Amino acid sequence: MKKYILLLIPVIILQFSCNKNLDPKVTSSLTSVNAFTTESDAIAAVNAVYARLKGPSVGDNFDYWTVRHFALTDLPTDVGHCSYGGDPGQLSLATWNSANGLLAEDWRQIYKLISNANSAIYNITPMTSISDVQKAQFLAEAKFLRAVAYMDLTDAWGPVILATEKDLANPNYLSQPPVTSVADIETLLISDLTSAAAVLPVNYVNNPIYSTNDVGRATKGAAMTLLMRLYLRQHQWQKAADMAQAVISSGTYSLYPSYQGLFLEANKWCSENIFSVLSDANVNGTELMNHFGPLVHPVITNRWQYYAASWPFYHSFADNDDRKKEFFPKYKGTDKLIHEEAPTLGATPPAGVLYMPDVATSKYADSTGSINNYYDGHSVDILRYADVLMSRAEALNELNGPTSEAIGLINQVRQRSHATPLVLGNYTQTSLRLAILQERGWEFFYEGKRRADLLRMGQYDVIVNAYLKAIGQTNTISLPKDQYFSYPLNQVQIDPNLSNAGREQ
Repeated sequence: MKKYILLLIPVIILQFSCNKNLDPKVTSSLTSVNAFTTESDAIAAVNAVYARLKGPSVGDNFDYWTVRHFALTDLPTDVGHCSYGGDPGQLSLATWNSANGLLAEDWRQIYKLISNANSAIYNITPMTSISDVQKAQFLAEAKFLRAVAYMDLTDAWGPVILATEKDLANPNYLSQPPVTSVADIETLLISDLTSAAAVLPVNYVNNPIYSTNDVGRATKGAAMTLLMRLYLRQHQWQKAADMAQAVISSGTYSLYPSYQGLFLEANKWCSENIFSVLSDANVNGTELMNHFGPLVHPVITNRWQYYAASWPFYHSFADNDDRKKEFFPKYKGTDKLIHEEAPTLGATPPAGVLYMPDVATSKYADSTGSINNYYDGHSVDILRYADVLMSRAEALNELNGPTSEAIGLINQVRQRSHATPLVLGNYTQTSLRLAILQERGWEFFYEGKRRADLLRMGQYDVIVNAYLKAIGQTNTISLPKDQYFSYPLNQVQIDPNLSNAGREQ
C-alpha cells in the first residue's frame, strides 16, 4: 500500500504545478500523530468497529451480520434454501467450492472488522489524554467485537490467520503469515472475553463515558454469553453451564413475551437482547426484508425470497407452535397465482397455481415493517437470552443426562411459543441431545447458529444428507472434510499458506 501512495505523489505534484490556480489550501491534516488525541477520537475508532457488523454505509449494509453471514450459517443446513442458483445455490445444496463469492465476501467483511478492531486497540492503548477507566472501556469493546469476528471465522474455516494489534508494530506486517490453530485462537478469545467481562458495564444507563443509553454496545452479559458459546464449542460443559448460570443469575435478561413480537422491526431492543446489530430504516437501514421477504406478495412487495426456509423444516414444527407462524406457506400473489407447496416432488401445478421450491420467512419481513422501503430497520440478534437458557440445558444434559432443571430451561423457551412442554421421563441423554438440537433449529433459524450447532453435536452430515435426500438431491456432506469451508480462492492466491488441500469438494 505504501508503494502505491508514493507512486501517486509525483503525479499529483505535476498536476497542480501546471496551473497555480488549482493549488490546494490545506485546512487540516490527519496524521498518526494527531489522530488519537481526544476522547472523541477513541470513541470514533470504537464505533468504526461496530459499523463493520453491517457495512460502511447504507449502500453496503447487507454485509456480514445483516444478511450475508446467514449464507454460511443457515443455507448449508436443513433449515435454509435458496432457489436462485449461483453462489447461494451452491451453499444451499452443499456443493460449494473455493471460488464461491459469498465465502469470499464473508471472509473479507469479517477481516475488515478485525482490522478496525486491531487499529483501535493499537492506537488507543498508548493514549494519555483519556483516563484509565475510559481506556479500559474502549479496549474491552474492541476486543469483544474482535472475538465475535474470530468466533465466526473459526466456526466457518477453522484454522485462520490470526491478526492482532501486535502485528501493526511489526515492520513485516504485509508478509504472508501461516494459519493459526483453532486452539491457539481460542486461547486469545478466552483471555480477551474474560478481561472484557470484568470491565464492561451491565448496561449503559447513566454511564459516565457515554452520554446516552447505548443499548447496542457490548456489555458484561454479552462477553459472558460469547464466552459461554466458546466453551460449548470446546465441549467444556461445566464451564459452559457455569457461565450460562452467571448470566441467568444476573437478572439482567428475560424472554420477550412473544416470539413473533421479538423480531418485529418496531422492536429494536428488549429484555431478551444481549448483543444485537441495530438499524434504522431512514438512517442506516439494512436489506433484511429484501432478502427474506416473499416473492410477489400482495402486502410485502418487491422482495426477493433470496434466503428462504426448506419445506421439510417448515413441516417439522408442531401446528400449535407459534414459531410456525413465521412463514408465508400460501398466498395469492400479485401475479394472480396461488403460491403454495407442491404436493410431491416434480409435480406440475394446475392453472392458477405456482409451486414454491421453498417457503419465505416473516422473521425479518413482517407486514408491519418498512414494507415499501428498500432499506429496513430490523435488528439482528447475535446473542439473546433464549440461547443462554438452551445452552445451559445442553451443558447440563452432557454432564448429567436429563434433569428437571434442563427440561425446565427448555420448556421456558418452548412455552413462550405455546409449544407442548417436554416431559422429563421421556428422554435419555442421547434423545434429549437430539431434542435440544431440534429445538435450537426451531428457535434460532436464520440467526447464524444452525451449522455450528449441527457440527457441535456431531449431526451435520446425518441431518443435512437426510434433508438433501428428501428434496431429491445428492448426499454431499462428508465429515471431517466438510467441517470447514474451503478458503476463498482469491485469498489463497494472495497467501499460499492458506492451503485448500483436503478442503475442496
